[in-house]
Amino acid sequence: MSFTSSSRQLPNTDETPPGDAPGSERAAPAAEGRQATGTAQDATAPRSERAPTDAEPEPVAPAPGGEDERGAPAPGSGKSAAPPVPEERGDVSGGDAVPAGTGAGSSSEEDEGEEPGSVPVAPSAGGEVEEVSPDPDAGPAASSVGGVGDVGEGAPPTGPVGGWRGRYPVAASVLAWTVTGLAAVLVLFALLMPGKADQFHPAQFLRVPVEAVFGAALVLVLPRRPRIAVAVVAGLALGVLTVLNLLDVGFNEYLGRGFNVVLDWALFSDAQAYLQDTFGGGGALGIAVLAVVLVIAILALVTLSVVRLGNLVARNSEVATRATLVAAIVWVTCAALGVQFTGVPIASEHVALAVQDRAQRVRDTIRDEAEFARIAKKDTFANTPPDQLLPDLRGKDMMITFIESYGRSAIEDPVMAPGVDATLTAENKKLTGAGFAAKSGWLTSATYGGSSWLGHSTFLSGLWINNQQRYRTVTAGDHLTLPGAFEKTGDWDTVGVMPGVQKAWPEQKFYGIDKLYDSRDLGYKGPKFSWSTMPDQYALTAFERLVHGRKHDKPLMSTIILTSSHQPWAPIPKTVPQDQVGDGSVYDAIEKAGKRPGDIITSSQKSKEEYGKSIQYSVTSLIDYLVKYGDKNTVLIFLGDHQPIARVSGDHASRDVPVSIVAKDPKVLDRISDWGWTDGLQPEHNAPVWKMSAFRDRFLTAYGSTPHV
Repeated sequence: MSFTSSSRQLPNTDETPPGDAPGSERAAPAAEGRQATGTAQDATAPRSERAPTDAEPEPVAPAPGGEDERGAPAPGSGKSAAPPVPEERGDVSGGDAVPAGTGAGSSSEEDEGEEPGSVPVAPSAGGEVEEVSPDPDAGPAASSVGGVGDVGEGAPPTGPVGGWRGRYPVAASVLAWTVTGLAAVLVLFALLMPGKADQFHPAQFLRVPVEAVFGAALVLVLPRRPRIAVAVVAGLALGVLTVLNLLDVGFNEYLGRGFNVVLDWALFSDAQAYLQDTFGGGGALGIAVLAVVLVIAILALVTLSVVRLGNLVARNSEVATRATLVAAIVWVTCAALGVQFTGVPIASEHVALAVQDRAQRVRDTIRDEAEFARIAKKDTFANTPPDQLLPDLRGKDMMITFIESYGRSAIEDPVMAPGVDATLTAENKKLTGAGFAAKSGWLTSATYGGSSWLGHSTFLSGLWINNQQRYRTVTAGDHLTLPGAFEKTGDWDTVGVMPGVQKAWPEQKFYGIDKLYDSRDLGYKGPKFSWSTMPDQYALTAFERLVHGRKHDKPLMSTIILTSSHQPWAPIPKTVPQDQVGDGSVYDAIEKAGKRPGDIITSSQKSKEEYGKSIQYSVTSLIDYLVKYGDKNTVLIFLGDHQPIARVSGDHASRDVPVSIVAKDPKVLDRISDWGWTDGLQPEHNAPVWKMSAFRDRFLTAYGSTPHV
């Protein structure tokens, strides 16, 4: 394809150079260039300027001095051929355009008003090619529709027409607009995304984010390279914030709190173990891979979207400036007047507040570490002599038993309460028939939905341990725990039965537990029930066989953690006749016949129903054991460690858990008669509510311990 040069190719003069008139033997430079580039380039040239293609070119008479009229040396002149002088146009053979006279000091392009780097688009009707100067802000990818920098304005392509975009220009334009629209939606979502699942409603996203207004204004004043750099950084930051918001949603759903960027990374290994127990190794690996891919995709897509929108704003600066001013006026007006839509402010500064909140959480975490270390050193009973600790419980076999996820919702939620309340009533009758009595109240747990060890340590140490840093701090010290108080007296043997512990547990020493029986020590040969390593009935039976049922010189102080009510509550074991428990093999058929986690995990209603059944099973197993193996010296304290996850307990459920003290000796319950607790296993709705950390000191005081600061 041939094309003539632009106005920069000829001197600006009104005279016609000699020999350039039509019909002259002297060929125009443009025609000469066409002969050099071949017939494909001459196809569109006027016939008078075409060079013959099927025959040798006509000879040109040599000029005086041994050169022909083109300046080539005549045969036998002894002069060497000079290299051809390039034309003042782009080389259409596929190389880069090399305008003539563009050496040092040349300014013909600027003088003629044409920008360098013009790109040929298509031949005009007269056989000439129109040249389009690319937008200097568009970048190297701006020559094709849909490139990073040429998106969304719906303009025709600025590069050579070809490929599917050239064949389907309408589809290319629609695709470009669609991608730009999706980019805008993604960025808006990231700017307004809340951190709690119950806040996802349309009004949350019908707001004007001040960060978008500020970002558009910044893009409009920055040159191209700084603009792209700022857009990349802003996109990455917004992508990271989106990932953290997703973590907040998950943590609020499961643990009732947001994600702590300082402390909570250690919980991912526990989450992986939970997924493996729930979905198997392959399922857990698949979920982990999907999570990594999702994080990478969010970071990449949000960043590319911000860059794309920034380039669009820069190329349409006039319209964008007006739109930015309007948005700024709307935001300021709505913020000043407090305009809201369905209770949600129209003027949003969500990102700024979210960043500020996270920074405050980090500062609070760092500050809390030092403050809690000082608190943990103070202990009302640390210096109490052994003979002044728990004198009113001497000779009693003590059992402190945690029931996993046994929360207030199990007793009061309309879905779970009927079955659980019926079980508590029936089990209370069993206790009464066996000569036992009970009193029950409420404790507010330091955790919610999970992290059971925080609830255990809070109850046993008397300190409010609501995060992993506090847990590490207290367990690394020597703060007195309830089992430790019994151990300190020298009148009890302290043991722990913990089927959920599957590896070394260094906290044993902190808690004052002399002998630990974990999942590896209880002799279980049956199947796991999802996360739970063994049914509660088996764990209690093994406790009787290995510990309680044997002869011992001292009363026992036993700490037992029952796990069958751990989420996902499928499959759930069933009680079997006591003489059939054996090594646990009897549970094979029960486990196979039970529901799978996938059957209930996505349904809140089904999860509630199965959760309620798991609590019924755990309470029944515990009370059946007490009635069968307890005696006049047995004292049982049992409680939940935390509420179940929000999908079961509700979005705004309390952190309260039931707690009961059961004994045959009436003197034991008389000691707590002033606590105001409810008779029986089911606490009344208005029974006293204490922080879980308050129980240790109240209990030690009630049973005769003397404080020594």
